Order: sequence, then structure tokens, then C-alpha cells
Amino acid sequence: MRARSLPLFAALALLAVSAPNATAQDDDRSVKGGVQVPGWKARIDRRAMTQGKTVNDSKFAAEGSALRLSVGPAGNFWKPEHTAKGDFEVMGTFKEHKMAASHPHSYGIFIGGNDLESDTETLMYCIVYGNGTYSIKTFHGAKVTTLVNAEASPALKKADANGEATNSVAWRVKDGKASCVLNGTVAKTVDAAQYAGPDKLKSLDGNYGIRVSHNVELTVSGFMKH
Repeated sequence: MRARSLPLFAALALLAVSAPNATAQDDDRSVKGGVQVPGWKARIDRRAMTQGKTVNDSKFAAEGSALRLSVGPAGNFWKPEHTAKGDFEVMGTFKEHKMAASHPHSYGIFIGGNDLESDTETLMYCIVYGNGTYSIKTFHGAKVTTLVNAEASPALKKADANGEATNSVAWRVKDGKASCVLNGTVAKTVDAAQYAGPDKLKSLDGNYGIRVSHNVELTVSGFMKH
């Protein structure tokens, strides 16, 4: 009886030791520099704030006509004068220089940004991952609503053997409907019934900007509104 129980005991002991490592997430790194591009602002996520991180733990700089992001904590980057309303399209090309973590991190574009420096900010983003998936979510303060949860898209280019990937991301808004467009292909269209509500957005009018997860190295080029 004892001999049969030893393998089970050993397996449970091994599981107890290894479980924390199996579920651990990579910690936010710190990169010196802060926001160096005139006119741009940033706000990091609440979780990072509670851990003592600030916008100065990332570097947001110009690289010719492009933007270079060396990101520590996750957050949003925007220029207050960048606003959109009615029908519009916002787009940019994102080059991830290295998917260094054991799991993919995300980056993309948000629209409908309002009160972005407050605790009741609103926005909706479309983000992509180096593993070929994308997500769409709305923020209203601490309330996050997932509209698309890490779905695969054949339009996306996955990270190569060096951990690099380049994808264009866009929001195309027309007649109150918003389409997340990946490399020129519509991945998902959402209407007001999905993105608007008490815990979501009032409308899609507002600031647009860049949304990034933590610990990413990106160059963003061609970031513009049509």
C-alpha cells in the first residue's frame, strides 16, 4: 500500500513546486526615457500603477518619421489634438522587433478615447499578437468588456524565427459601425449595440492613439487618420 502511494505523493510534491513557475507572468520591465515626442501623452494601466510604475518606465521616442516604443508597463499613448468623429479611418503599421517573452504581447490602435487621464476613461481598442490572433475590448474606467477574445486571423503575419512581426492595424468607422482592419482585411465589425452602453462608450467620437501591452519593442510607422 505504501509503495503504491509514493509515486502519487512525489507527483503532487513536484506539482506544488513547479506550479508557481508554470503560471507566472513576466514582470513589467523599466526602460529609461519617458515620453520624448512633443505633444504626446501616456497613461499606464492601473495594475502597473499599484506596483509603483509610471509613464517614465517606458521610452516613447521619434525615429525619423516613425515612433519607437520601448515599453515597460502596459498603457495608452496619444496626442490630445488627434481627435476623430463621424466617419473616419485611423491606421498604422506596427513592427514588433522581438517577441522575447514566453507568451505573446499585444499592440494596436484605440479610438473613442475620452477623459484619458482620469479614472473614468473610455476607449475601444483593436490589438494584435505575434501568434496571429487579435482582440477587441472597450474600457470604461476599471470596467473592461471583451468583444473579441484572442481570435485567429489569417490576415495577420505571425512572428518569425527571430520573434519579429510586421502588421498594419486600422479602425474604419462608417455610419456608427467600426471595423477592425488587419493588413487591409476586415477582421470584425461592431455596431453601437456592442460598444456603447453604461459600462462602455458613449460614442466613437474622441481621441485615437496607440495601445500597447507591457514589455514590447515596437516601431510604429504611417500612424494617421484619413
